Amino acid sequence: MKRGQLSRWDSLEARESRLAWLLTSPTALIVFGLIIFPAIFSIWISFHDVTLRNLNDVFHAPFVGWKNYVRVVNDFAFKFQNFRQWGAAVTSVVYSFASTFLTVLIGLLAALLLNKPFRGRGATRAIFLFPYVAPIVSVAFVWRWILDPRPSGVLNDVLMRLGLIGAPKAYLATRGLALLIVIVFEAWRYFPFAMLMILARLQAIDKTLYEAASVDGAGGWHKFRFITLSELRYVLGAVFLLRLIWTFNKFDDIFLLTGGGFGTNVLPVLTYQFSFGAYNFGKGAANAMILLSILLVFLLVYVRTVMRSTD
Repeated sequence: MKRGQLSRWDSLEARESRLAWLLTSPTALIVFGLIIFPAIFSIWISFHDVTLRNLNDVFHAPFVGWKNYVRVVNDFAFKFQNFRQWGAAVTSVVYSFASTFLTVLIGLLAALLLNKPFRGRGATRAIFLFPYVAPIVSVAFVWRWILDPRPSGVLNDVLMRLGLIGAPKAYLATRGLALLIVIVFEAWRYFPFAMLMILARLQAIDKTLYEAASVDGAGGWHKFRFITLSELRYVLGAVFLLRLIWTFNKFDDIFLLTGGGFGTNVLPVLTYQFSFGAYNFGKGAANAMILLSILLVFLLVYVRTVMRSTD
């Protein structure tokens, strides 16, 4: 190595660069092993016939092209049948948008409430955080216990004692009602996330804006519409986008409540059913790629329209 090259190799900048690569390489390897490689491998599997028969030699699985995607789209569990049987694709869209909108709405109302000073505000904040910090398994089974179809179920027992119903009802086994319940459950569980983000922005709004509006004779509704909502538009857009992404990929909530039955089957649950129910991993991977494609299309439209309109 020449003297000039040797000096550049031993320079402080070169040593710092090598140290940076050395320190970041473990994280880079973890990200590659846990995120990048599984994502690329899932795309590869979606174009191959991978089942239990050849799972021990998956890299020699036969290439089938787009057949897995065609099988998913033509599957009765995926596509829209009629207005009583929506299919997993339509159900996922309805479930994700409805629960996300309700989550942000309840989070906004809770943030507006907690932004006002009152006695016990700290305890109220802690109580509001409970659905978000509690383990999903425990809260899901509490909801199943409340909605138990037997007479001993909490809701059935209360309604029967009040004389509102004459016989116990299976709430999570009734098409339409089951989907509404999982939407409400999703909003109840994750509104604290929206509440915290919105509350943090509410407390940063300049109070002189409200004072100036009061001097100009603005009422409470006009202050909320033209000051509060205007200051919250970026936070509301970001929270809605994040919650929609997470909800669209949500598996455990619906699986623990209904198992995807009675009109609540969504694409993540359908991916599980294809992969670990029918043991058709190629079809399951294709379904996951379709889910990703739908989400990417929405993100593109959302960023180019809604988020741009807030600039």
